[in-house]
Amino acid sequence: MPKTDGKEVIRLTNRIDKQIDVLVGALTDPIIVFDPSWADVLPDWLKGEIKMQRLAQLMKGEEGIATDAEALAYVSNVSLSQPIASDWVEIYQYLLTRVMGDKVPEELRKESLDDYRMGLLNQLKEWIFRQRGKARQEKRRMERAKAKAEAEARAPKQLTLGL
Repeated sequence: MPKTDGKEVIRLTNRIDKQIDVLVGALTDPIIVFDPSWADVLPDWLKGEIKMQRLAQLMKGEEGIATDAEALAYVSNVSLSQPIASDWVEIYQYLLTRVMGDKVPEELRKESLDDYRMGLLNQLKEWIFRQRGKARQEKRRMERAKAKAEAEARAPKQLTLGL
């Protein structure tokens, strides 16, 4: 039986912890939107599609960029809050086509983007991915603070005798 040193076990444990964290994140990370007051109007099918695309992305080993469904949720949320520029209308149509496929009416379909608009979309998807990570870290920080406060509240209090 080959010997393993403690460093190998730690590396393996850290890798497994990271994989679990990424998997849990794919299922539980928040959906990043422009205006949270409009977040409740995201359709359930899109929320489910976001989870499915996140999982598919993990299986492919893709990291560092949000999915098309996440970008669609963000751009559609922006469009509810304010008018969007023509570049973003085309990006919106492209995302609709990528996510919904043949369900998109022919006059709204956009099969491809030029390099400039694809660059805008990729920048947005990278930003959304970073925001997801920040939200996950903040959630963990809040959970740790809550657990610490609860543990301190349950801990026996030390009496001072005033001596």
